[in-house]
Amino acid sequence: MPIFLLHHRHEPSECAAAFAAWQGFDSPLRRHRVPSTCLAGGHAIWWRVEAFDFAGALALLPPYVAHRTDPTEVRDVQIP
Repeated sequence: MPIFLLHHRHEPSECAAAFAAWQGFDSPLRRHRVPSTCLAGGHAIWWRVEAFDFAGALALLPPYVAHRTDPTEVRDVQIP
């Protein structure tokens, strides 16, 4: 199954809304630790997910978060 890196960005004033959007949204991504720059001032979050396509990857996120997220299909490579 394809792997996607989801890169979400929001403005500092949207930080609380981006986290509140998860309340009541059923997703396997909830309640897991993910890389984020919110506490460091960058206001970005990343998820690595498996999905059949871009739409399926974004469907794992609440609409408010998905609207501000860029999905990129990725594959692991060996660095020599």
